[in-house]
Amino acid sequence: MGTVGLDFGSGTSGQGFDVATTVTSILAIQQGIETPWKTQLTSLEGQNTAFSTIGTDLATLSTSLQSLTDLEGVTAEKEGASSNTNVLSLSSASATASAGSHSIVVNTLAQTSSVYTNAIVNASDTLSGSLSIQVGSGTAQTITVDSSSNTLTSLAAAINSAGIGVQASLVSDTTGTRLSLVSATSGSAGQLTVTSNLTDATTAANVTTQTGLNGVDASLTVDGIDMTSASNTVSTAIPGVTFQLLGTSAAPVQVQITNDTADISTAMDAFVTAYNTVVGDLATQEGNDSSGNPEPLYGDTTVSLMQTQLSESLLGGAPSGAISSITQLGVTVNQDGTLTYSDSDMQSTLNSNFSDVVGFLQNTGSFGQNFSSVLNGLSSSTPTGAIFLAEQQNTAEETTLNTDVSNEEALLATESTSLTTELNTANQVLQAIPSQLSEVNEMYSAATGYDTNIDG
Repeated sequence: MGTVGLDFGSGTSGQGFDVATTVTSILAIQQGIETPWKTQLTSLEGQNTAFSTIGTDLATLSTSLQSLTDLEGVTAEKEGASSNTNVLSLSSASATASAGSHSIVVNTLAQTSSVYTNAIVNASDTLSGSLSIQVGSGTAQTITVDSSSNTLTSLAAAINSAGIGVQASLVSDTTGTRLSLVSATSGSAGQLTVTSNLTDATTAANVTTQTGLNGVDASLTVDGIDMTSASNTVSTAIPGVTFQLLGTSAAPVQVQITNDTADISTAMDAFVTAYNTVVGDLATQEGNDSSGNPEPLYGDTTVSLMQTQLSESLLGGAPSGAISSITQLGVTVNQDGTLTYSDSDMQSTLNSNFSDVVGFLQNTGSFGQNFSSVLNGLSSSTPTGAIFLAEQQNTAEETTLNTDVSNEEALLATESTSLTTELNTANQVLQAIPSQLSEVNEMYSAATGYDTNIDG
């Protein structure tokens, strides 16, 4: 341990010395014991930052792989096409749909029932009476006109608020304004039966109703099977497929349901990008930073473990039919450990061996499942993950070091108080010496008659 030379100045000057500076100088030597602890804490913080970055990028890699290994992920996605979009338009094809071709003939379109009144020249005329409305085979509902519903506008509002399965609105033209009623249920089941007992009290004329459209079910054949639909939006004819009827045609419309290979290829490209990011993270830790200092995880065994397991996992997994290697999925392994992806090669493989590709990613013991297990074993989010364990070990070391620093600081604080008290006392003694010497001189002068201030 070093020493501190104390300079008290001239003992007879009475100036004393700077106690605070002296205490700081003494404690600075003892505080040096904390230096290696703090240096190690800084190193651990750098390691944690590096581990956090790698852990985040591993999580991204895991997510990108999951979209390929998930049974309901991109490999289950379907897309559809219609040979005549003027007659039939595909709305959606879900994961439950099966790839294949279907022939559809649209005989008639579905219609929604509507009823309207005769025109009333002055829409603000006062109405009286009632209106009976029945939807399909349901119970007829009576709307009785009162002071709150005795105009066309307020009557329409009263019908809508009654919630009886119709939508009321006003339609105006050059002849006047009509009350229009449209069934909320399409097809024959929503056929409206309306009986009017309304009177235009202003003109004493009866308000009559007539049918606008009858409720009609759509008629079509799917792969030669006759069927009907209450709506022109059909979602039950082909499992997992929803399509819209837009017109009729005697000629069959061909509906093609295919696997969405474009999204699969996009997902594989994202996987390769995420993999290369992790490989780059690990490679960075093998060198020096911009200042020439070793990276925080330089020589760390966790880094070499991850590099080995990731590279070996590219070759793992059981074959699936014609697919036995990730290189058959448009992926090339480069000398530096990164991957290169070819969309065209992947598309070619998907078109020729789709089910085998899915099996290579999703079967038990497959490449996809094996790689997923490896990522779980390396992650920072699972209790047995390599990064998680490394971070836990660092945390334990940081706790110990911070405790040591805190304890040492407490000791130094106690010693600082003690030293300050002792040196303040010493300083007071030094500052009192001139006055004590003066007293001695006075006593000597009194005793000898010798004045040291004159005769000395």
